[in-house]
Order: sequence, then C-alpha cells, then structure tokens
Amino acid sequence: MTSSIPAPLRVGLVGYGLAGSVFHAPLIAATEGLVLDTVVTSNPERQEQARTEFGADVRTADSPDELWERADELDLIVLASPNKTHVPLATAALKAGLPVVVDKPLAGTAAEARELAALADERGLLLSVFQNRRWDNDFLTLRKLIADGELGDVQRFESRFERWRPQLKGGWRESGNPEEIGGLLYDLGSHVVDQALVLFGPAVQVYAESDVRRPNAEADDDTFLAITHANGVRSHLYVSATTAQLGPRFRVLGSRAGYVKYGLDPQEAALREGKRPTDEGEWGVEPESMWGGVGSGESPLTGGGRPEPTLPGDYPAYYAAVAAALREGASNPVTAQEAAAALDVLEAARRSARDGVTVTL
Repeated sequence: MTSSIPAPLRVGLVGYGLAGSVFHAPLIAATEGLVLDTVVTSNPERQEQARTEFGADVRTADSPDELWERADELDLIVLASPNKTHVPLATAALKAGLPVVVDKPLAGTAAEARELAALADERGLLLSVFQNRRWDNDFLTLRKLIADGELGDVQRFESRFERWRPQLKGGWRESGNPEEIGGLLYDLGSHVVDQALVLFGPAVQVYAESDVRRPNAEADDDTFLAITHANGVRSHLYVSATTAQLGPRFRVLGSRAGYVKYGLDPQEAALREGKRPTDEGEWGVEPESMWGGVGSGESPLTGGGRPEPTLPGDYPAYYAAVAAALREGASNPVTAQEAAAALDVLEAARRSARDGVTVTL
C-alpha cells in the first residue's frame, strides 16, 4: 500500500551568509512539505556548517550552475545571494523551469522586477519575494487593530527601523558601487516601504532625505522617506544605522486612537541564537513588558491608553504559503508585482534625495 503523503518539495538554496544561514535555511527546514536539498556556497566552512546544522543528507554545490544542470531533481530555488545577483540568478532559475523565492530587494529597479514577473508568468512558474517582515509581531498586531477599527481612520504612519552601529562592518551591503545595490534605502527600506504599501495601498508622492553619516562610509546609512498614499494616508519611514537613541518601531495615528510600539520582533534574534520554530515552546512570542499601547490624548509612558497584547510573530507562515502555492495553487504570499511597486517608491526616494524634489508617481 503506497503512502498518500506527497514527497517533500526539494529546495536548492543559493547563498549561506547571514540571509541563507539565519533566515532561509532554518525556515525551510521547519516547513512541512519542504526539504533543504542543496546549499550553494563556495566556502568550505559554510558547506560544513550547512551539513552540521541540517544533516549529512544536505548536498552542497560551489556554483548555481550545478543546480540548473540537475533542475529535474529540484522543486524550488531560493536566492539568498548578494543583491546584484538576484536578477541574473532568478532569470537562470526560471529559464531552467524552476520556481523561485528571492530575498528582498528582488531587483535594483522596478523595470527589472517587472521583466522577471513577465518571465515567470510566461513560464507558468512561481516567483515570490521574501518579505518576512509582513509576519513581524507588531505588524500583524497593527493590521488587526486597523481591521477591527480600533484606531479609526489612520492619518499618519510612522515606522522606524533604526540601529546604533557607529562602526562600519564592511562588505557589499555598505558598498557605494551602484552595481552592488547596497545601502539602507534598499536594505531596511525594502521592509518599511513594503509594510506601508501593504497597509495603506499605492503611493502617489515620495520625498526623501538620505545621508552618509559614518566616517569612510560609501552608502546611505541614515535615510528618511515620506510617502503620500492614494487614500490620503501619510507614511513617514526612517531607516538608520546611526541612531544613538532608538525611537518607537511604530507610531500610528488615527482619528480615534493611536498605537505606539517599541522594540523589534524577537524572531530574528531567536534565529541568530540558533533557536528554531520547531523547538518546544511558543515561537515569536514577546513578554508583556514589550507590548505596545493604544490610546488617545496622552503618551503611553505617562499612563495614557491601554496595553495591546502583541500577536506572535510568524515567519514560518511565509514558507508554508510558498509550499501551499506550489502544491495546491494557493496565492503567492508576496508577488513580484508587489515588489516592483515597492521598488517604484525606492527609486523615487533615491531621486528625491539626490535632486531635493518631491517625486510624483
């Protein structure tokens, strides 16, 4: 008697640096119906690390070309490689007949993102973008508050992804070479812009200020964006590596009440510490002391409003949705067209900061 349980989808993961080893590999391995088949990295130490962490059955390859040569042995490609490789590698994967997940940003330009979307549609293949911060605990909580009408009509959305990193770490993410697609605008900015568009819809105007603050830095490390959405909501978004005092992660002001939330979702820290969604205990849950506040007329710090329980963060939901899309034809959790819309905003922000103008989309 044969089993009715389908074989797991075999995943080839390209890149085993921070994104590949901390985010993608653990989440893939924790997803029912997916199995980490091959990790592509030319670094022998990282190859050994992958086998140690995810089992001796994990194959390794020095080059993505090895994946295209045995495309019939794989069901999904995940690109956690440097930004400048996203478009050529996604193109190669799609032409090899393989569905693709690409870490953000999908491309350097919205035009390239739309070309990839068209290729995926032409081939009838999934092309999804890893925007994991749609499953942050605070973002899920805010979506619920808005859906339940707790804030009334949202008028202003303030979102901060700030860090205090006064010393450069080096590497392509801090490179000033445009080919590398480095800097915080395209890194953390990809997250905050995506969240704003998901919450409040299309942007019609963009204004930005972008600076290079740290000595010997080449790429932007302190950037502000102001988005006017078609529905009238204004989003004020901050991304920075030079913030000595961190502001609230969210400050959302509505006609009825506001929501203020400090601190980052705990899932990244847990993954960095080697914890896994499959471990015993609750995943993505933060202590009550970190809950945000909902209220009006007074600061939460001076007793205004009420504590709002933060929903658990749920990064595993992304790959569960990818598996469902591949197996059952369910919706793509993050489409390339959505990524292109975010890139329209990022390109406009770069132009605004460069020329000192407000850009109309």
